[in-house]
Amino acid sequence: MNGWLQPATILWCESLCASFVLSALVTWLSLRYARRRNLIDLPGQRRSHSAPTPRGGGLGIVIAVIAGLTLFVWFAPPTASPLRLIAAVALIGAVGWIDDHRPLPAWSRLLVHFVAVAMWLAPLIHAALIAPAQLGTTPLETAAVVALFGFGCVWSINLHNFMDGIDGLLALQAIFVLTTLTMLCLRDESSLHSFQLGLWAAAIAGFALFNFPRARIFMGDVGSGVVGMLIAVAIIWQLSTPQVAAASGIIAASAFVVDASCTLLSRMLRGRRWYSAHREHLYQWMTRTGMSHVRVVAWYMGWNLLVVLPVVWWINRLQPRVTWVGPGYAWAAAVYVLAVILWVFGKRWCSHRVKSDS
Repeated sequence: MNGWLQPATILWCESLCASFVLSALVTWLSLRYARRRNLIDLPGQRRSHSAPTPRGGGLGIVIAVIAGLTLFVWFAPPTASPLRLIAAVALIGAVGWIDDHRPLPAWSRLLVHFVAVAMWLAPLIHAALIAPAQLGTTPLETAAVVALFGFGCVWSINLHNFMDGIDGLLALQAIFVLTTLTMLCLRDESSLHSFQLGLWAAAIAGFALFNFPRARIFMGDVGSGVVGMLIAVAIIWQLSTPQVAAASGIIAASAFVVDASCTLLSRMLRGRRWYSAHREHLYQWMTRTGMSHVRVVAWYMGWNLLVVLPVVWWINRLQPRVTWVGPGYAWAAAVYVLAVILWVFGKRWCSHRVKSDS
């Protein structure tokens, strides 16, 4: 490989270790802080845990990610400056930290999320408004891309918050997605993205030590929102890597996208407030049937390993780059159709099981 970024070098290995250790250390300090400040999630009708558990451990992820991005500032070329991403991560983490201490209205959190995403997408927004020709697209096409990326980022922030409800699920899903995209982005030898994605996965792994198989602390909004933003950024970065099939990222994230999206849609169709706390995600129904958190996480990881990984491997084997109408997105559509079918049948099975046991 050319350039300073070589995954086998001492620098990359030391950075991964540092990200892991820093995240674990801050998570441990957050555990002590949460106990002292009584930041505790208590068991209840709309929660899936059975014992009082501290929250806010995601602060370790936020600190480690910002540290890694700061390192990126020193080594990256000027055109790849991550300062806007640092600001976005800090803003999302800050509003989550406040919400962990004192619940905020949903509209205020969403507003901050939109502002943070707009900060990161500022160059693209500027090009769309001022000089769309610089991107080689029409103004309408550029505006559509900006809207798609912006909505995708905000949705990712919130859907990962929705999916953070049982021990280890969000952390292990994020590690899977980021590790998969890290390995794919390594195909571009001049890319710096794989370096950052690896650091993010290591940071989440440092937190996971305290969250799985039995949670000593929850991630909280401070971490779940930032993790959602990181997943969205990782998918967008992967889209800009010509050597990687374009559909790879959305396939890797399919488990959470389908569960959160189908649950939200079903609640809206039934006239329920989509932003209120509930236990209607598939993973929550699975725990209500008596499954342990470890077993539920194993089912989700089974989907990733038995369906997602083979499909991602296959579409990247077919050709270096798959277009929007190419076989990559046909495979993505097939994966999502299968995931929706499994979601529907899974919800029905769990519902019947819960009713028969009550």
